[in-house]
Amino acid sequence: MCETKPFLISCGILQEEIEALISRGELDAEAFFLNRELHSDQRRLERALDQVLRKHQEKGRPSPVLIYGDVCLGFHQEMKALVKRYGVVKVDALNCIDCLLGGRGRLLEIDPDHKFLFLTPAFIEFTSRIFSKSREETHRMFSPLAGIILIDSLGNLSRFQNRIDEISDRTGLAVVESRAVGLSGLQQLLLEAIERNTP
Repeated sequence: MCETKPFLISCGILQEEIEALISRGELDAEAFFLNRELHSDQRRLERALDQVLRKHQEKGRPSPVLIYGDVCLGFHQEMKALVKRYGVVKVDALNCIDCLLGGRGRLLEIDPDHKFLFLTPAFIEFTSRIFSKSREETHRMFSPLAGIILIDSLGNLSRFQNRIDEISDRTGLAVVESRAVGLSGLQQLLLEAIERNTP
């Protein structure tokens, strides 16, 4: 009898990292990625998750593992309610950055007061909307933050140096730290969630 691989429904922000783990043979799973642009509108994201989880359920497939953070739908238990509604397992993480750090709230060890802008290659591409506002508006918008922390999971962050410089200039925030985190934290987080989802 052929065993079905675990099925992941993930934010597109983590697509490159998860596909890298699968292609290297470090994660035996199938993955479906929702558009990362949905992150700019929590209600649209909730509708998209609701739709894909409902369709998955209707097809009678085994329960998927959800790769989203606790706060990706808001700060009032919206994600918890969605998980409960569909009876799915979700990774133990606050958001996508926390996933890359290994989850379980490790992000709060680095940034307990939410004072930093975290950038990965996917977030660097996602920040194009920053440039739709004037420099003055952007500076004002980011003025409560203390700086930028770079998260390098794939060892390719140096390719984005020009964009990083642009974002720094546009936001008025200096890069204060660069962390090479690799993929081991994400891998362990996913394997733990898959294990919890295994009957």
